[in-house]
Amino acid sequence: MTNAARIRILSVDDHPLFREGIGAIINCQADMSLAGTASNGREGIEAFRALRPDVTLMDLRLPDLSGLDVMIAIRSEFPDARVIVLTTFEGDMGVQRALKAGARGYLLKIMPALQILDMIRQVHGGKKCVPPEIAAGLAEHLGDQALSQREVQVLQQVAAGHRNRDIAAKLFIVEETVKVHVKHIMDKLRANDRTQSVTIGVRRGIIQL
Repeated sequence: MTNAARIRILSVDDHPLFREGIGAIINCQADMSLAGTASNGREGIEAFRALRPDVTLMDLRLPDLSGLDVMIAIRSEFPDARVIVLTTFEGDMGVQRALKAGARGYLLKIMPALQILDMIRQVHGGKKCVPPEIAAGLAEHLGDQALSQREVQVLQQVAAGHRNRDIAAKLFIVEETVKVHVKHIMDKLRANDRTQSVTIGVRRGIIQL
């Protein structure tokens, strides 16, 4: 197959070993080639502009910008950009945010190489792909009431170990309001206490530690 006919892929990831590994797997395929790599978000945007790859593999956690912000920036300039999120995070909120931002696929780094290659081909062919195990996680929380922006802020403060009084001072609200927010958070996440709220929040990708 000629170079022109191959699927050209850009890998945006801050782990050199992972970039090398995925590059080696891609370059072993007769119908693919690694067009380039980037180790942070700003490099990723510049690399996309310069290379115009067919498919971009995007990590969510980058040293300077979030992978979501990078994807939004790329797609605002190039609306047809095909981006697959390739990450270690499987929380349903992370998946929802990525798909809303325009990701064509969502993959976990622990998935087999064959599955990654298959998704690259499918996304290049115009499909949107979410593996069954990730789709199941999305479906599980489909009817759940989402946390408000303020509730997410409060939960993040709870996760940092702050008491209600400290949270109130940090967010410029009264302590009684913090208590109400914490109760709403626990109800929405179906948690028994503050600690479980944090555990669920992290697992689902609502907050990050």
